[in-house]
Amino acid sequence: MRQSQKEKEGVRNITLLGIVSFLNDFSSEMIMPILPFFLASLGGDSVLIGLVGGIRDSITSFLKILFGYLSDKIGKRKVFVYAGYITSAVFKFLLAFAPTQLFALAAASLERVGKGMRDAPRDAMISQFLPHKSGAGFGLHQALDTVGAIFGSVAVLLLLMYVFSPLTPDGYMQIIAFAGVIALLSVVPLIFVKEPKFKPTGKYYNFISAIRALPRDMLIFIGITAVFTIANFSYMFFIMKAGLTEGILIPIMLYIAYNIFQAAFAYPIGKYADRIGKRTVLILSYIVFSAILFGFALLTSVEAMLLLFVLYGIATAAFIGVQKAYAADLSPPSLRGTAMGTFQMAVGIAALPASVIAGYLWKFISPDATFIFGGTVALLAAVLMVVFRPAKLSSG
Repeated sequence: MRQSQKEKEGVRNITLLGIVSFLNDFSSEMIMPILPFFLASLGGDSVLIGLVGGIRDSITSFLKILFGYLSDKIGKRKVFVYAGYITSAVFKFLLAFAPTQLFALAAASLERVGKGMRDAPRDAMISQFLPHKSGAGFGLHQALDTVGAIFGSVAVLLLLMYVFSPLTPDGYMQIIAFAGVIALLSVVPLIFVKEPKFKPTGKYYNFISAIRALPRDMLIFIGITAVFTIANFSYMFFIMKAGLTEGILIPIMLYIAYNIFQAAFAYPIGKYADRIGKRTVLILSYIVFSAILFGFALLTSVEAMLLLFVLYGIATAAFIGVQKAYAADLSPPSLRGTAMGTFQMAVGIAALPASVIAGYLWKFISPDATFIFGGTVALLAAVLMVVFRPAKLSSG
């Protein structure tokens, strides 16, 4: 079936937003694989690493719903997306010069303030550009975002192998500072993104009243995704599990494989979810993710780790974009920013206990206990999705 002119324009705008995310994730993923080792070099332990992983997502929770609501209220989204990407770049530069673990904790966490400003307005824009094909729209954006992660991971791997070997404090600083420059460049493609038109929700006095106006099934779905997020703790624990026996380079290579498969499957899974139903895809992805976590607890060989990281990437491709698309389908168009902000707030709040619990289980029981806990909770989320059956409201 041929695309309409409106669909072509929507794909163009989502592609531009994807390029913005490509550059930003190129920057972020130069930092992400070395962040746990950087924190350890400053004296941080597994609990601090879990705290950083959780706070990085949780600190932005209030901001996501606030800026999503503001974008609904004033009828403008692009300005918040601009401000968010610039804010993130600034704190990446500050992280590069962290003299202590507490300074690094603050900079790595506050870098996510920019994410809190931009994510809900940006996701609302994506849902408006392709309202009847939200799975494909979010899948396309996620694919470009993840390709940026691949490039960033490969770049840092090459730097570690050929430039900064062994990695010194000056090496960390130079890598992270360079990542900050790339983050600043990410705002350039945003200039060419068209601001979507919609009717502002001026009748809601504040974001609390706007949240109360969200459909019941949307709120149920938000609760289920919050439960699932408890299982989806920080990627840093997956890297550390591989690093228990393989040092630093092999885990980064495995992380690159994870991102390659996430990028490859995000768009086709999104399109498939539009056809067979996003709820069905989410249930299956939660079950598969549960099995993967149990696999991380039981298996230790390099070959097993490679398979698990590949499956981890495919499962992530299934639930990240499709969760956003389903949240958009469950919300009215006039409250899309508020809805996406509320959804992301719940996920962000759940991320803190997820990674802190994972850190404590790792330190005081065993690394395997971390993954057994996650696998059990992911299976619970699948059961909740089957039982409560949140129903689609709108794709417009």
